[in-house]
Amino acid sequence: MASKYKSLDELRTKKAFLKKEISEMEDLLTFDNTKETLSALTHGFTDRFLGEELKPDGDTKTFLKTPEIVQEISNTVKDSVLKKNAIFGFAKSDSGLNVLENTLKIGAVTFVGNYARKNLNNTSYKKKAIGLALIYLAPMALRFIRKKLEKWQRNRTTSSMEQLI
Repeated sequence: MASKYKSLDELRTKKAFLKKEISEMEDLLTFDNTKETLSALTHGFTDRFLGEELKPDGDTKTFLKTPEIVQEISNTVKDSVLKKNAIFGFAKSDSGLNVLENTLKIGAVTFVGNYARKNLNNTSYKKKAIGLALIYLAPMALRFIRKKLEKWQRNRTTSSMEQLI
């Protein structure tokens, strides 16, 4: 330690400087000034979205600028998601097709499930029978239709290949 500092006064000034820096950090971390603390924690990102106003009793109140937040979100969505090329590229990709396929499956299951639940809760025996049929027979019917469609598609692909050859 003797090699770092040449005198005791230099060490004392360094200690005072460090104490001052620590007290400033403590003030920052205790949220005495909320806007300044959030600005330091987010490296200035929140400066546009926060405002300060002086209360009649002399305190400051920090508030959100909601129009700024909405504008930022709309600009981000408009710039990144709604680009024509981005949407077409996503739709043409395998992941886009998988997302669309899974969304349609979930939608169909939800629709049929809700319809069956409503029918099961109905007082009419005919509606209850329809609900039970949807729950037990619909999955089997859908599997049968899917197998037939896959077989038809395979035959169609094979015939197309035969025509090419």
